Order: sequence, then C-alpha cells, then structure tokens
Amino acid sequence: MTRIDGRKFDELRPVTIDAGFVDYAEGSVLITCGHTKVLCCASVEAGAPRHVPEGTGWVTAEYSMLPRANRERSRRDVSKLKLSPRSAEIQRLIGRSLRSAVDLAALGPYTITIDCDVLQGDGGTRTASVTGGYIALALACRRMVELGWIGESPIRGQVAAVSAGIVEDQPLLDLCYEEDSHAMVDLNCVMNEQGQLVELQGTGEGRAFTVQEQQELVALCQKGIRELLARQKEILEGAAEK
Repeated sequence: MTRIDGRKFDELRPVTIDAGFVDYAEGSVLITCGHTKVLCCASVEAGAPRHVPEGTGWVTAEYSMLPRANRERSRRDVSKLKLSPRSAEIQRLIGRSLRSAVDLAALGPYTITIDCDVLQGDGGTRTASVTGGYIALALACRRMVELGWIGESPIRGQVAAVSAGIVEDQPLLDLCYEEDSHAMVDLNCVMNEQGQLVELQGTGEGRAFTVQEQQELVALCQKGIRELLARQKEILEGAAEK
C-alpha cells in the first residue's frame, strides 16, 4: 500500500529535537515527529514520595494535550476537575519507561518530574513523550551533577519508544493519525539500547492478531528505536559541547 505521506513501510516520520527549549527547567526538549509536537520539561525537587525507600529518588511524569493540539478543541483536564483516564494511563507509561533508565539509589533524595505537553497531536504522542522525555531527564541529571547536588549522573542507559500497526493487513512503522485511525492492530513499544523490551502495548482494534504478526511489529519498532536512540545520543553529545 502507498502511505499517506509517501514513506516506506519501515520508515520513521522526520524527527527533530530542540534541546534546551525552555530556560527555567533543569532539562527540556521540543520533539517533533512528523506533525506531532511534544514539549518535555524535567524539573528537580528535593525529597521523594513516601513509598520510596529513604535516601532513594524517584522519577515520575505528567502528560496532557493542549486544547488545540487536535483538529477540534478539547477541554482541559482542570476544567473537568479530574485527570482523564487516557492521560493518567499515558503518564504512568512514561514514568515507568523513564525509571527503567535511572539508578534511583544513585539519584538520591530527589524527585524528577517530566512534564510532557502535547502542542500538536498527529499520532504517537505517548511514544514521542518517552523519547523526548528521556533526553530532558538526562539533561536534568547532567545539570544536577554540574550544580553539585549529586556526584555522578544516575542515568544507566537509554530508552526510546515508537509505534507500529497493521493497516489494510500491512505492518507499518510509526503511524500518523490518519493511519492510526484506520489501523486493525496498534502496538506501542518501549526499548532500551540493548534492544530489550521495557514495555509493550498491543491492541487488536479491528481484528485479532497472531504472535507472528506481533513479532513483525516488534521488529519494525526495534528498527525505528535504534534510529531514535542514535538521535538521542547525538542530541546529548551536542548539548554537552555547548
């Protein structure tokens, strides 16, 4: 099948990452994947939640879509006096994914919150949030070392995410909104730099799918994530040189 934007079946959308997009956050990036734009800001606070062992840090995330991130205006969560179930589920995914890249004991008694605000949504907002959120997190940890808050960065590896799906029985990497809205199967994949799975979310939206199809989608995601990991490394090395 011919994709709506002319990409190959295993091709990512164009990715741009602007590090240090916000002056005041300890770490920040604006990540653009095709027409999806997400602002990721990492903020450091002293102390950790009660459930965390004494002397150990914590990494968490918050996620929201601006009212005009989509084709029609949506209401802010604050106007509904509660977080939408979708936002709650996505921010838990982001938090779990980013904690997998951090030695929480080495982080010490600090909490790092990654705020992921979708400025424009065109599919893949949660996976873009993980990929961009990792860079913001790594920059915040680097800043903590520079300020003498911790002796060394607690980052122990990279993590990135991308989606894949089956549209008209064709496996495709990195679905845009038009593809996602017609997908028979949708799968979100989070991996580390060793190619190990951190989280996998797969749904048969139009039909059930086989284990073989799942493996094909994971293989597509692995290819895309390798490219995203290389891009993350490039951005962080460039930021270190400034």
